[in-house]
Amino acid sequence: MREQLLGKIADRSAVVGVVGLGYVGLPLAMEFAKAGFQVIGYDVSQRVVDLLNRGESHIQDVPAAEVAAQVQAGRFVASADEPRLRECDAISIAVPTPLSKTRDPDMAFVLAVADAIRRQARPGMVVVLESTTYPGTTRELLQPRLEEAGLTVGEDVFVAFSPERVDPGNEKWHTKNTPKVLGGITPACVEVAAKLYEACIDTVVPVSSPEAAELVKLLENTFRAVNIGLVNEIAIICDKLGVDVWEVIDAAATKPFGFMKFTPGPGIGGHCIPLDPHYLAWKMRTLNYKTRFIDLASEINSSMPDFVVEKVAHALNDRRKAVNGSRVLVLGIAYKRDIDDMRESPALDVMRLLEQRGAEVTYHDPHVASYREDGHSRSGVPLTVEALEAADAVVVVTDHRAIDWQMVVDHADVVIDTRNALSKLRPGRAVVLSLASAHVAGAGVPAAGALPAAPARVAAH
Repeated sequence: MREQLLGKIADRSAVVGVVGLGYVGLPLAMEFAKAGFQVIGYDVSQRVVDLLNRGESHIQDVPAAEVAAQVQAGRFVASADEPRLRECDAISIAVPTPLSKTRDPDMAFVLAVADAIRRQARPGMVVVLESTTYPGTTRELLQPRLEEAGLTVGEDVFVAFSPERVDPGNEKWHTKNTPKVLGGITPACVEVAAKLYEACIDTVVPVSSPEAAELVKLLENTFRAVNIGLVNEIAIICDKLGVDVWEVIDAAATKPFGFMKFTPGPGIGGHCIPLDPHYLAWKMRTLNYKTRFIDLASEINSSMPDFVVEKVAHALNDRRKAVNGSRVLVLGIAYKRDIDDMRESPALDVMRLLEQRGAEVTYHDPHVASYREDGHSRSGVPLTVEALEAADAVVVVTDHRAIDWQMVVDHADVVIDTRNALSKLRPGRAVVLSLASAHVAGAGVPAAGALPAAPARVAAH
């Protein structure tokens, strides 16, 4: 089976299945298709299936023209029919792994896919889990289900874990050129899975086990969460000392060694950084170990929306206004710049906290015209001079480049800038309050660009 499968991968006769056609799965499916494989994309959403088969795209990083080209060439088809998984020689699983309200891993999607593959499994398949999860998932949940189908892992079927490393909106690093870590149950599993991914990914990095590969992803995002927690606490410290946190960070970043630049913000968002460390914390709780760095970073990061709302309250209070009854305009509600992804966005917490205090909250986001949360729909407002002048306070949560920031400075009354989006603009009507200490846009300390360039290894939040 190993030799047959390696041969199919080499001559591109292997049929590749990608389960879950979201931010991770669809870009991966496109790379396999562009590499010459016939790809079956499986998703339980008939709406997504129909849209993709029409040559359209629901993922910002995947242009509709790219999907249409692969559909028309016959290299990609989407399906919601489980039996089509049996046609696949290789299956990559890229389904969500959310946390429950108690911050325990919710493995329902992974288990549902594993059971579907068990029902359709046959000799001569390679199955790779990409969904972020706790160490042990591949061996404890996926392997036994394939063995229940009467298959021997490493001989009849090959099983591995390869963590997704998608960064939505990143213009430099994407699925093809981001190195792919991979760990298999057996050496044969590593060999087959590595050959599969080498066909469409520039660099594959084998590790000794699926547990090591699972832990790699958790380390990467725990590293980011802990460092963002540190710099968020530095922002709070700077605020209490009356020091400009952005000046401090930019000056520190001129050091060519021993420092990596992270920046503070209103909280952390996306599917990875807010969630991934908790998979590791949960696993360690089962082993009677407390992950102190993870817990502390989570506490600090999750408190940042409250810190922002307090800044808004103080700004309004300085103008003899209460939060209750004030009109607050939030700019940017996606979790980071220039994307439409709202998963775990701190903007939602900022808006909710302001409304709990009685504020009348509206939002503008050029990438998110409307959204649904808890069964309720909400629409954004156009960014106009009238909207800015009518707002008692404007809060910059996400610094989209498509927003006319100079218009904001020229026509708003007071702006709470949590992203340092306005520091290089010429002064306008608005009083701009930084996340840490106050400044008027365009005045005061030298702009970040006046400092020497930071080292290339910058990890911006």
